[in-house]
Amino acid sequence: MKKIDNNQVLDELFSRGVGEFIDPNGSFRKKLEAKINGEYKQDIIVKLGADPTRPDLHLGHAVVLRKLRILQDLGCKVVFIIGDFTASIGDPTGKNKTRPETSTNKEINNTSSVLSASTHNISGSIDKKQETVISEIPSNVEIAQNMATYTEQIKKILDTSPANFSWIKNSDWFFSTTDMLYGSEVKAGIDVDINEKGKNKKISINIDPNSFLGKTILFEKTRMQTTINPKQITLVTLRGLLWTLKNITHSKLVGRDMFQERIKNNEELFMHEMLYPVIQGIDSYALARIYGSCDMEVGGTDQTFNMLMGRDVMKVNQIEPQAVMSFQVLEGLDGRDKMSKSLDNYIGITDTPNDMYGKVMSIPDSSIGNYFELCTFTAMDEIKEIKQGLADGSMHPKKIKMNLAKQIVAIYHGEKEAVKAEENFVNTFQKGEIPEEMTELEIGIGESIMDLLVKNKIVASKMEFRRLVEEGAITDLSTNKKIDEVNIKGVSGMKLKIGKRRFVKIK
Repeated sequence: MKKIDNNQVLDELFSRGVGEFIDPNGSFRKKLEAKINGEYKQDIIVKLGADPTRPDLHLGHAVVLRKLRILQDLGCKVVFIIGDFTASIGDPTGKNKTRPETSTNKEINNTSSVLSASTHNISGSIDKKQETVISEIPSNVEIAQNMATYTEQIKKILDTSPANFSWIKNSDWFFSTTDMLYGSEVKAGIDVDINEKGKNKKISINIDPNSFLGKTILFEKTRMQTTINPKQITLVTLRGLLWTLKNITHSKLVGRDMFQERIKNNEELFMHEMLYPVIQGIDSYALARIYGSCDMEVGGTDQTFNMLMGRDVMKVNQIEPQAVMSFQVLEGLDGRDKMSKSLDNYIGITDTPNDMYGKVMSIPDSSIGNYFELCTFTAMDEIKEIKQGLADGSMHPKKIKMNLAKQIVAIYHGEKEAVKAEENFVNTFQKGEIPEEMTELEIGIGESIMDLLVKNKIVASKMEFRRLVEEGAITDLSTNKKIDEVNIKGVSGMKLKIGKRRFVKIK
């Protein structure tokens, strides 16, 4: 790779869209420069924590993923930590009260977790399919499915080849042998070589999967880390946790603003919540042992405290501490709150080109500059000119926003689809035409339009549908009349306009 003779690329990498970049002594940057110049031969590992229960990604997530892709292109390897164990605790970040325990948490928090799996005879080896089935506890079966969904979506941005991408669950080092209780369908066994009458032969001995020996065999064969670095198996014991806690002060943990707010309001503050940042920090320690290093952790600005705790944990364990990069928050379509599915103010990276284009066009003018910086490849000098032009009135917001929408659609769907989405927008919203391409939904006999739209996630809830009806925001294009009845039944051939940018055809 050509040597970098100036710092422009790296300067933008560590500043554009970045809230904070913490790299004392510039050690990460120096390592990356050496990698680019072919002088550093080891992997540079960049860690990102991923929620195991929310596989749908939007442009807010893409801000981080796009930065990770740049790091990959410069020679880094991205590792997703799937927090299946930490999900049972619940990250208290941003929470002003204790997170209620869900049924999933209760199942995970039981002393033993029952496994339900197809019959497998594990004698000395286990294939990938078996590993996935056997290592998943029932409340987390969705993790493997969600990870497959993650991978399919992030392929739009990241290089998911094994050399540049990996993922691992943190239950891999937090769950011990005795934590697991296997279903009757699971079989364990060992192969034994014997000599009988001068002849060598191999026999298989079945072992109770819930005996200590049986659990040990299954446990060893189902650790993801054994396929990554079999010479460095990492498990976190109570002894290890307590040793780490000897080096973390209570005042540092309780000093977090959100915890101080609870104490001020005489609200409960539980120990497992205070330990969450330490547990997340131990993930970085485990990653460093399994992958050889954990050079940087990335996340939102709300994760800075947790990520810095990773540095502390690594220091006390005499491992080179990670750099920390936090990212600016991308606001949602309302221009106020953080982009979120739960607030229905998001643009999904798998949204159709027409929906994506229309949603971008709906953002307030005040968000245009931030969207250009965080969601496109437009040069910062050009973005500065756009911001100035919008401020002094020399540039028209609608024209600039159309350029923004087209760029974003092109990133996720290609230039051809971006052009079509723009044409569709012009015809539909500027010329008042009905789009030729609509989302088609198949309706059941007697099914209401409300149930159909909620089931297919066209509207977020029945409450939202009722609100739209009350506001006269749903039109039957077949009759050009507003729908004013909440429980109206749908019929084949009906075409609906929902709000300003959603169109549906019922079949």
